[in-house]
Amino acid sequence: MTATAQAVPAFNRSFDGFLSFLHDRQAGIAVLSPKRFSEALGMDLQTLAGQAHVHRNTIGRAPASEGIQRFLREAVRAIRAAADLSGDLEQALFWYRNEPLPPFGYKTAEQLVSAGRTDDLLRYIESLAAGAAG
Repeated sequence: MTATAQAVPAFNRSFDGFLSFLHDRQAGIAVLSPKRFSEALGMDLQTLAGQAHVHRNTIGRAPASEGIQRFLREAVRAIRAAADLSGDLEQALFWYRNEPLPPFGYKTAEQLVSAGRTDDLLRYIESLAAGAAG
């Protein structure tokens, strides 16, 4: 079993299961849980706060704040695109955190999302899909 599979036991390894796992029903109807996101991707909350460019206390005290929610939504967009391309959520989660991307100076998707370059990343993923499709 891979490290990613061990890190994501709480959902059924489908994107819909992942999204449902991230939904923080206690915090609000449209809130993603920073804690669950960090758990699913095997990162600590301080790392997540740094990626989202919010103070580390924001994660625990104001998980529904616009800054952290904006970052989580962008990350989920990228993960969804990667999962759609690969057909495998576990592979997409691993790719998001670990795969150095040559067209972006060998930065990972995670680094690109943190830098506010989600749209560039999505265009790249779409180009891969177009190349694979024809």
